[in-house]
Amino acid sequence: MNAIIGFIEKGKPFFNKLAGNAYLQAIRDGFLAAMPAILFSSIFILCAALPEVFGIVLPEAVSGWLWRVYNLSMGIVGILVAATTARALGENFQRRLPKGMTMNVVSIMLASISGFLMLAVTEIDGGIDVTYLGTKGLLCSFISAFITANMYRFCTLKNITIKMPPEVPGVISNVFKNVFPFSFSVLCCVAIDFVSTQFFGVRFAESLITLFSPLFSAADSYFGLGLIAGAMAFFWFLGIHGPSIVEPAVAAAIYANVEANLMLVQNGEQASHALTVGFNNFIACLGGTGCTLVVPFLFMWICKSRQLKAVGKASFLPVIFNVNEPILFAAPIVLNPYFFVPFLLAPIANAVLFKFFIDVLNMNSFIYVLPWATPAPVGLFLGTGMAPMALLCAVVLIAVDALIYIPFVKAYDSNLVAEEAFKASAPESREEPAPVQSAAAARQEPAQAAAEAPASVSEDKPLNVLVLCVGAGTSAMFANAVNKGAEEKHLPVKAQAEAFGSHTGILDEFQLVVLSPQVQSRYDEIKSDADRYGIKVVKTKGAQYIGLTRDPAGAVNFVVRESQE
Repeated sequence: MNAIIGFIEKGKPFFNKLAGNAYLQAIRDGFLAAMPAILFSSIFILCAALPEVFGIVLPEAVSGWLWRVYNLSMGIVGILVAATTARALGENFQRRLPKGMTMNVVSIMLASISGFLMLAVTEIDGGIDVTYLGTKGLLCSFISAFITANMYRFCTLKNITIKMPPEVPGVISNVFKNVFPFSFSVLCCVAIDFVSTQFFGVRFAESLITLFSPLFSAADSYFGLGLIAGAMAFFWFLGIHGPSIVEPAVAAAIYANVEANLMLVQNGEQASHALTVGFNNFIACLGGTGCTLVVPFLFMWICKSRQLKAVGKASFLPVIFNVNEPILFAAPIVLNPYFFVPFLLAPIANAVLFKFFIDVLNMNSFIYVLPWATPAPVGLFLGTGMAPMALLCAVVLIAVDALIYIPFVKAYDSNLVAEEAFKASAPESREEPAPVQSAAAARQEPAQAAAEAPASVSEDKPLNVLVLCVGAGTSAMFANAVNKGAEEKHLPVKAQAEAFGSHTGILDEFQLVVLSPQVQSRYDEIKSDADRYGIKVVKTKGAQYIGLTRDPAGAVNFVVRESQE
């Protein structure tokens, strides 16, 4: 098994490069930016649909108003994602431009929206057909965004612009600077749609859906679902954030299928599309990637080693809310030969069982989008419309995951128990007990603590730290540890947690950026942003990062030390 892990690890540089692909990152970041609108619309659809589960019929005016809000928010998600994806890709390209060259990100967003409308909209009597403005048009969103960002980069590098005399104010010059890239981007989309209309007789959005339908159907099969679930786990086993690679490839399908499922239920049919946002969040990642919801409880209940019991107690609460980095890096599970098989097998088994419940037992798939941090059994129950069958499905998934993990957990535990016994019996491992600190010494005055603080950290020169991870889950744990340690030591250090992508507008407010292991593949672009402000960027290792989230004194010492080096 170690030989297999070693062979797989040799491919890590390639997978890291794949995770750093600008287009995959743009899709993911674009969806993250648009997520508030998606969750906002889901609140209203829940309010409109859930009362019917309990036999409550809302007044027609109220129901109509709720559906209107949903349709006018989720119904234009294609437009929103066209803008946010173009912005993410444009910012990525801008970091790599030669010094002195810039692109107008706002103009890129507007051009992407215009291009998307050219690809997705069909004129009808008295207006336009809005079918492809929502989730059905997401593929057009990506194409428009990619074309636009590349066109702006090309025009910027080649200096293709309308040059104005020096006397013209800069604001006016910038307007004319963007005329060519804006026009070329939109006209390129017009040309694509024209070709589709001439050769296929339908708008590009419709032809694109027809083209990709077989692929979406294959992804929604037993094999496809298992492959998606297993791939996310495989990348995470290497320490690379798996969903960052896999989800962009199926993003259009997982969101479109949720809306399709909802329409099926409204028409009295079964929600039969298994590949959805909820599938990724609550089935393939039940308790986090690798389906680790059961693991901390197994550590606490059946393990004898002190290490695993401690890890279980420290990680069970975050794992309940789908934040499983504490157990991935503290056990560790990442690159641990004992966990390679269950870490991949449990998600695949969950995918197959979920599909079985839908196809054979006629359970509804997900019809609502819920926040990813919703506890997985709750997300499964609510997301599928509160059907009793969903509760049974959750119980079965948890039971199967436990059965898969138990033999491997026991084997790893036995190994650790032997190691702990050996260390306990070794004379050199016996340490003298630390002297007990007096109560007077323990009560340090603020002035004394400040005197012991490094010279570079003072009330006149405080240290502001930004901690970044993928979803602001573990970064919040790290930031809280830093803040608690700073408070205990009376140091002017303040940490703030953010998800990657939301940092660009606030970066200049900090002196140090700490990267969690999940965003190591984004180091170069984050450093490029930080270098503009003279800000230091620090990478952390998995076990080190998780250890510091539980060590306030160590966390604040770490950031202070790194800020000085």
